[in-house]
Amino acid sequence: MPTGKVKWYDTEKGYGFLSRDDGGEVFVHSTALDPAGSSLRPGQRVEFGVAEGRRGTQALQVRVLEPPPTVSKASRKNPEEMVLIIEDLIKLLDGVSNTYRRSKHPDSRDAKKIAAVLRAVAADLET
Repeated sequence: MPTGKVKWYDTEKGYGFLSRDDGGEVFVHSTALDPAGSSLRPGQRVEFGVAEGRRGTQALQVRVLEPPPTVSKASRKNPEEMVLIIEDLIKLLDGVSNTYRRSKHPDSRDAKKIAAVLRAVAADLET
């Protein structure tokens, strides 16, 4: 069976392309994927069957050989940076708390910015 890497795959559209190890590209549709692992990510190593379709070469029975390369460890902030971020976050939330103590809601622009900061910190914690 041919092998290769996922060049790109759009989960919402349900298709993408694989780069073959022996050269060339192969179209892949969501119906060729294992139902248990129905998504592909760029860089994932895969094995697949090949058939000629109406529009060219198409992958069949795609099987993931290894997980995609991860950049989470490379993008993870070091603990000293996280200490500073968490301390600033505590100060920020303390200010929000004081606003609520005065029986007011934060300004909608401020609330959106605070929510964005919380999401960013949560993403840093999850990596």
